[in-house]
Amino acid sequence: MNPTTPTRRHLLLATAAATALPLGSAWAQSERRFAPEVGAWRRFALSTTVTLPVSKGPTRLWLPLPDMDTDYQRSVDNSWTSNATRVSVVADASKSVRMLKAEFEASGVAPELKLTSVLETRNRAVDWSRPKAASEDPEVLKYNLAPTALLPLDGVVRSTALQATKGAKTDLDKVRAIYGWVLTNAHREPKTRGCGMGDIKGMLETGNLGGKCADLNAIFVGLCRAAGVPARDVYGLRLAPSAFGYRELGGNSSNLKGAQHCRAEVFLRDYGWVAMDPADVLKVMRQETPEWIKTTDHPLVNPVAKGLFGAWEGNWAAYNTAHDISLPGSSRTATLPFLMYPQADNAEGRLDELAPDTFRYAISAQELSA
Repeated sequence: MNPTTPTRRHLLLATAAATALPLGSAWAQSERRFAPEVGAWRRFALSTTVTLPVSKGPTRLWLPLPDMDTDYQRSVDNSWTSNATRVSVVADASKSVRMLKAEFEASGVAPELKLTSVLETRNRAVDWSRPKAASEDPEVLKYNLAPTALLPLDGVVRSTALQATKGAKTDLDKVRAIYGWVLTNAHREPKTRGCGMGDIKGMLETGNLGGKCADLNAIFVGLCRAAGVPARDVYGLRLAPSAFGYRELGGNSSNLKGAQHCRAEVFLRDYGWVAMDPADVLKVMRQETPEWIKTTDHPLVNPVAKGLFGAWEGNWAAYNTAHDISLPGSSRTATLPFLMYPQADNAEGRLDELAPDTFRYAISAQELSA
């Protein structure tokens, strides 16, 4: 199926505003607000506790670290307790990704580790009315224009990017067009396992553009790169409820397992790195209410669609921006498409991080005094 061919869902968008919810619905009566503004820093203690099955041989565990230092996040400290033989901070140096690695010898005791990361976050928002020339290392921009294993930039990805940006004259025009294209053509699929894989070539070739954040924002990032605009996925975790009352845009701080969330950024010469998150717009459309809202003109969705084009809420922590990651010391030679979940292997092979019976972990966050 040609991904630029209108689907039945695409054709329904014109009438969805009138049919998404009954006219008497509370959601149809008033528009919600979603407008993050840069403000005070918030401090969190993020705790991850992992218990792995007993193995006849060595066990290795890797945890992503939220230690990015940016204008929206600051790392304060990482500490841990464990019955591991050895625990250290390691990196996939080629991707500039740091992680905590624990090594356990066979002992008949279940491997355990607790990681506590203290970090500060805040909202970010671009002021579109005040452009200012921004600079970035040319190598960083080149890196964020390159293909990855699951984000090829030729073939169907290239042709879709050209179609989506037809008539766009500036990079901002291109990004706005691609953002709108993703919201119109893709959708949140709750049945997708985990956060998805981000196989954008497969999605575009089949025309099945349903998935979760790692799929949906990967489409956005891949199309931006194919259109010549530097872009990157930012892999992280929700920390706290949304200040704007959207259930799907926040996390339950006491239980954050499953709260992993990928966001996106684009680099614009007049603004620098700019926050984006079409995946969360699609999540609100699909899951914020019992009905599947199929238009961004809906009063519940419209503020989110506008707000997430250039802004993020600071109730989320970033881990890294890398694809095709190697785990130092792993027995597996294949790379990971991204590092957002705990990872482990033992004598039996790689453990499935999404299988709760064999890979038990809990994540929670506590907001601290500033």
